[in-house]
Amino acid sequence: MKPHPKVLIVDGDPATGRMLRMVLEAGRFRVFWSRSIAEGLAETLERHPDAIVLELNLPDGDGFGALEAFREWTNAPVLILTGRAGIADKIRALDAGANDYLVKPFAPEELAARLRVLLRDEPPASDGPLLVSGALRIDMATREMTSNGIPLGLTATEEAVLYILARHAGKVVPHERIIRAVWGVSSAGKIHDLQVHIARLRRKLEERGAHRLIRGEGGMGYSLALSPEHEYTAIKTVM
Repeated sequence: MKPHPKVLIVDGDPATGRMLRMVLEAGRFRVFWSRSIAEGLAETLERHPDAIVLELNLPDGDGFGALEAFREWTNAPVLILTGRAGIADKIRALDAGANDYLVKPFAPEELAARLRVLLRDEPPASDGPLLVSGALRIDMATREMTSNGIPLGLTATEEAVLYILARHAGKVVPHERIIRAVWGVSSAGKIHDLQVHIARLRRKLEERGAHRLIRGEGGMGYSLALSPEHEYTAIKTVM
């Protein structure tokens, strides 16, 4: 396990958030705390946490939506920490990509130990697929993105959008799926925001010699075009 791993807590309960911060910081974790899905997604984009502790009951929606969004663009292990004790919720969470499930009330020391296990089991950062398509090169594990060897210089949101398109390269990704993964909402009101980020991405790619890679697909969504010489190397499961 790397020293001082970053852990993001996504939980709307102040008492739980404060207690987890105190316990985990004493265990030499770097802790960030978000109180909603929207905050959690924004923090994950910005911080790239090594692990996520996620409550299913959140002020702005069901935590399963957050879990689905996280699994679009992060490999970080997700530990569900919730008051939902039903077996159906446990199965649904694990099937949706959660790595562990702990029911409240809980022993803080047990949660810290489970996080240490998840982080020990985490594959090395370099152990992932590399997408090479013409001038564009994306390391799907480290999220290093270059064109003709030059870093793209993306914002956190632009990086997330491009990463999602790269995961599904050659296929149409619906607007709604991208919006839900990046902003944690299902809202037509975010279409304009998405269009703005796509325009900026296209401009940055073209400035670095990667032309016409992001395509709009008949008002349904966007796709990342693959050049004839594209390849994935060292392919592993991104999820």
